[in-house]
Amino acid sequence: MSHAPPSSSGGDGVEIEKNKKRKWWWSIDMEEAKEQVLFSVPMIITNVSYYLITLISVMFAGHLGDLELSSSTLANSWAAVTGLALVTGLSGSLETLCGQGYGAKLYRMLGIYLQSAIITSTFFSIIVAILWFYSEHILILLQQDPQVSKMVALYLKYLIPGIFALEYWAFEILVLLAGLMPNSESRTSLIAMCVNTEAVVFMITYGFSAAVSTRVSNEIGAGNIDKAKNSVAVTLKLSVLLALTVVLALAFCHNIWASFFSSSPSIIREFSHMTPLLTVSILFDSAQGVLSGVSRGCGWQNLAAWTNLGAFYIIGMPLSILFAFKFGLYAKGLWLGLICGLFCQASTLLVITLRKKWGNLDLPMENTPNDALV
Repeated sequence: MSHAPPSSSGGDGVEIEKNKKRKWWWSIDMEEAKEQVLFSVPMIITNVSYYLITLISVMFAGHLGDLELSSSTLANSWAAVTGLALVTGLSGSLETLCGQGYGAKLYRMLGIYLQSAIITSTFFSIIVAILWFYSEHILILLQQDPQVSKMVALYLKYLIPGIFALEYWAFEILVLLAGLMPNSESRTSLIAMCVNTEAVVFMITYGFSAAVSTRVSNEIGAGNIDKAKNSVAVTLKLSVLLALTVVLALAFCHNIWASFFSSSPSIIREFSHMTPLLTVSILFDSAQGVLSGVSRGCGWQNLAAWTNLGAFYIIGMPLSILFAFKFGLYAKGLWLGLICGLFCQASTLLVITLRKKWGNLDLPMENTPNDALV
């Protein structure tokens, strides 16, 4: 009597799939990782170098006194929120439109998107210039190309959710709230140091955010949904690795870093007490930075904007006020509320990324006038 070999198509097949899922996090597409690192490094160097211009000024001011540190941070924050954050939001739509257009090989459209961005950015920059300098003389930009006029409305669709810089404002509100506390000068200085530390680390994360936005938008434009998802997985792993490296460096060298901002022993000691909370917020901020890049690459700016609004202003800020003033945790309370907001933001963006149907994305070429494609 012959005996048939045992079948391996049942339980063994399921077990193989489970093993693949277990190994998913620990494995990485090295080719994709190499491409993203090469793309990210120039962005990281540019972002950090640009931010260090104002950060070093804040550090010098900090050695003059607590009041100088807090006031210089407030001035720097105001300029960043109404200037840098605004321009960053304005340029965010280009990551969606140009990235997907490039992937779809609509090279002619890239110039039209760029011209639309220049017109819109110039308009808002003029408004900022009026608010900053009360200038009476305005340079007016005229553009006669009818195709550019058609594309401005499409550009605005992806731009509007990004210009409000909701997350930027949340960090700066913490500095303002610190000024309402007892011993306000030292606590404002402490929160200012934490905000600046978080910001300079995010400048590194933003390099990966730009990389994943570009890779995702290119692959989506080319119709390669699986490759786009693979790019997201690779970037998340790289960002977590980077965040852990920064967290370890901060954990062991926080006193040295704090001494760059202030020579006050009490401020340096208080910063060391804030370091555990700061490391947690950096981890969540790194994750949400990458996921925000995915949202820009997919054209989900509206969803990201509503997520930021809910995470920071419905959850994060109220909890910060509750912990700081009601429970008497003061600076730690402010940062605990921020961590709650960052956690909600990162979690929501992750759910959107995992659950959203990538095959039904609203591609820019589908909204482009036919005569502009010729």
